[in-house]
Amino acid sequence: MNNMKQNQSNTSKSNKKGLEPMKYEIANEFGVELGPDASARANGSVGGEITKRLVSYAKGQMTPRG
Repeated sequence: MNNMKQNQSNTSKSNKKGLEPMKYEIANEFGVELGPDASARANGSVGGEITKRLVSYAKGQMTPRG
């Protein structure tokens, strides 16, 4: 594996580890038991909320350029 792909792979693994606590925190807030026995809608609601929070966080980190 070349260096760039190796770095991307490592970054992806780090991001997944960082999102795990958030995923379970949100599932708990929503009262969702994650897994194959949960409905796609319930599992999807957790993923949607993760996306919403990450976008909100990123917008807060952006600085206006002028």
